[in-house]
Amino acid sequence: MIHQKRRLSLLNQLDNNAVVIISSNSEQNRSGDVNYPFRVHSDFYYLTGLQEPKALAIFSKNNYTIFLRPKDKTCEIWGEQRLGIDDASNILKSDNAFSIDLLKEKIPQLILNNQVYFDTTNCQVDNNIKNLLLNHKLKSFAPTLHEMRLIKDKLEISTMQKAANISIKAHQLAMQTIKPYMFEFEVQSIFDGFFTKNNAQHAYTPIVAGGMNSCLLHYIENNKKLNKGDLILIDAGAEVDCYASDITRTLPVNGQFSSTQKQIYQIVLNAQINAINTIKPGIKINKPHKVATNTIKQGLIDLGILQINDDLSQFYMHSTGHWLGLDVHDVGQYKKNGHHKKFVAGMITTIEPGIYIRKNDKINPIYHNIGVRIEDIVLVTTSGNTVLTKSLAKEINDIELLMNR
Repeated sequence: MIHQKRRLSLLNQLDNNAVVIISSNSEQNRSGDVNYPFRVHSDFYYLTGLQEPKALAIFSKNNYTIFLRPKDKTCEIWGEQRLGIDDASNILKSDNAFSIDLLKEKIPQLILNNQVYFDTTNCQVDNNIKNLLLNHKLKSFAPTLHEMRLIKDKLEISTMQKAANISIKAHQLAMQTIKPYMFEFEVQSIFDGFFTKNNAQHAYTPIVAGGMNSCLLHYIENNKKLNKGDLILIDAGAEVDCYASDITRTLPVNGQFSSTQKQIYQIVLNAQINAINTIKPGIKINKPHKVATNTIKQGLIDLGILQINDDLSQFYMHSTGHWLGLDVHDVGQYKKNGHHKKFVAGMITTIEPGIYIRKNDKINPIYHNIGVRIEDIVLVTTSGNTVLTKSLAKEINDIELLMNR
């Protein structure tokens, strides 16, 4: 019923005669006759709960019709499971269910004399109906829907906590396993196996970055050897029922931070804690970033790495967080009318400050190749916030203790 409530909520914010058309995704070819694992379009899943390719929903205040693939015995023999037409209306609570092959025939009567809301995702189904809508003035439902998705309901929060819990345990297992001279891909395999064991998958391509690679923001090769004395930055999160988690921890490969590594790490940790502590309803969403950057800049000034008038972006060049939900970088605007929004209960954001000091940076070489990022998932509550990933070690002593058990 939650999807029915979401559809009605969306329609209540659109024109009175609105009819919404939204599709899932098509399967994507990997090579030859092999496809990538299918991932439904997030907006479609949010409004229907269906996770099938080549499906399309049309709904208004008076009617909800779903188009999908009919049952096919041959396809099912090969492992392609389909909901089918007969069961669709009952399971998806639709008024009608038709074969996707009847789309061209049925669409004109479903959109007649209505304001059509349609956002193409350029998938096969959408391409097939574009010509049918040439004579209609189209509007976008995305801005309204994405603002809805920005506020998570209880079911979404519960699902995201489940994804976070799986990710936490995988990170803990990695902390207890990492040793010098392992390869980055061996560390990644810990997450691959643990996610699969718990019926989850990666929410994004994991980053497992040792040594100088920790200074590369989106390093995904994950194929280098881990050297004693280096740091390893792991950015990995599970996806459960299409909902993402996103966690980063930075660890000493040999289980013990060096004194210089501790200095940089503690600055980042202080920045993250300070940023999280600002989050509550009514606070502008850019405040955590301001607090984090101020903490990092002062920390680097105190170490003599920066001067007061220096540009911090040499060492910290990304934002402090992003929305999280059905997408890793989830939908929802950060500004309205040119001004930053304020936090509202139900929003979920990451907080992930970092410092990245590369070998060619003209500072004391004892700090070279130190890349540190610490990332947690934060739910805005009515009274403040809750860190969904708070049980994962991030204090220096706690990390070292866990890695040396």
